[in-house]
Amino acid sequence: MASVSFENVVKQFGDVKAVNNLNIHVADKEFLVLVGPSGCGKTTALRSLAGLEEITSGNIKIGDRVVNDVAPKDRDIAMVFQSYALYPHLSVYDNMAFGLKLRKVPKDEIKRRVSEAADILGIQELLQRKPRQLSGGQRQRVAVGRAIVREPKVFLFDEPLSNLDAKLRVAMRAEISKLHQRLQTTFIYVTHDQTEAMTMATRIAVINKGVLQQLDTPQNLYDHPNNLFVAGFIGSPAMNFFPGKLRKDGNKLVVDAGDFVVAIPPSRAKPFEAHEGKDIIFGIRPENIHDAEFVPTNIDAEKVAVKVDVTELMGNEIFLYLVSGKNTFVARVDPRSKLRVGEQATVAFDMDSVHIFDASTEEAIR
Repeated sequence: MASVSFENVVKQFGDVKAVNNLNIHVADKEFLVLVGPSGCGKTTALRSLAGLEEITSGNIKIGDRVVNDVAPKDRDIAMVFQSYALYPHLSVYDNMAFGLKLRKVPKDEIKRRVSEAADILGIQELLQRKPRQLSGGQRQRVAVGRAIVREPKVFLFDEPLSNLDAKLRVAMRAEISKLHQRLQTTFIYVTHDQTEAMTMATRIAVINKGVLQQLDTPQNLYDHPNNLFVAGFIGSPAMNFFPGKLRKDGNKLVVDAGDFVVAIPPSRAKPFEAHEGKDIIFGIRPENIHDAEFVPTNIDAEKVAVKVDVTELMGNEIFLYLVSGKNTFVARVDPRSKLRVGEQATVAFDMDSVHIFDASTEEAIR
């Protein structure tokens, strides 16, 4: 097993810095997810770790060894790709054993490793089939099994679930999490799907335009985003943002968003007082906006007049698309809500759970 370190890593393609001064330390046995929009540099970082891209500057370490000049086959890593990359003419057994045969591993050892990996993944009965006889989920298990038999120090996953249907993705997320717990090995996983990141990771590295935005546990990223980008990327539906100003109204500090004014609870106001009179961006998650008929107890609620534009009935909850003046936003409300399209209504903002960002720097005001 091994830790992984990116130390001031830069990867440049011409004038474009795909990875810009990346510093991440992944502890031994950790499950780190690199997440961000398409083109943000997360896959380039993973490929650089695998040795498939040569970095422009900085160091990459696996354990205590700098691997910048080490060939991919000698880095003791195994990679699972978005495409399953299985040999169509080989059986499942031979696909899983192929890399071991190239390394001239003894036949008995190959058989042991393939059998153990097949047991772990529940594919023992598929070992004699060809890839064309397998479903998408089964092919992905075979691709993972091929990585497991290598018994590497580090597993690398590059968007391995993106070719699967929604139901199978949920099932495979759980399987990969269980696999990590069972193997007790370092996992580094790339995805653009923040739900995958939140449900599987020990820690998440959020990357945008090649720059690390925040590295933290899933819950801390959700509760305490460092900046506007992280706040908008983590959470589904995304956080609502309103441009506005902080100002005093009597002895209260309020957010004036133009079309509505809401007061910040006195217990939370102190960090924001230095920004009084300044432009800010007010953020609140859809789940912290409630139908005024079903407001939870023990929250500081501020009421806002809205018009209901669209409703989405989800069974266990309702998504309301709301309009307040020029602002449009989403609320995730109690399924008992009776609000319907076209109605004028009142919703309640949970002011204990709001986020405020400096409009010029887009950094969170703590």
